[in-house]
Amino acid sequence: MYIYPMLRDEHSKYFGNYIDRNYRLIRLTFLQAFKKAGADITTEQWVIIQALAQNNGLSQAELATQSFKDAPTVSRIINLLVEKGITTRKRSGDDRRRYQILLTDKGQAIYEQVLPSVLALREQGWQGLSEDDYESFLRIMNQIFANFKQLNEGE
Repeated sequence: MYIYPMLRDEHSKYFGNYIDRNYRLIRLTFLQAFKKAGADITTEQWVIIQALAQNNGLSQAELATQSFKDAPTVSRIINLLVEKGITTRKRSGDDRRRYQILLTDKGQAIYEQVLPSVLALREQGWQGLSEDDYESFLRIMNQIFANFKQLNEGE
């Protein structure tokens, strides 16, 4: 007798493998598209560039929240983007301890250069799927996240 009936289905045992498989292929596909577009960026850097293109001047903490990454990771990404001349840091006028992260002209140009490829890849990724599928996907991914977050908070 199974305590967890879902585990009888071989595919449900390894959902992490499916998530990882998809992540790896999606990441590789996006990296290839960035290279083809002439942009020397990673998928992690793109997430920050896109957030700034939509709302320039966010803080590092705000970028971490929007990108679902921890602060040290975002800090490393920002440092690399600053070195590449894609972003810059500016002290916040209201809080001298806080910095605004801003896209440079080069960063804005990269965003505009890469965005058509990103949109095309997103469309390709959802080909054959409905809006309901997308909503179900988000619900499922958020539930899995909440389940594991609860486990980690209990420790």
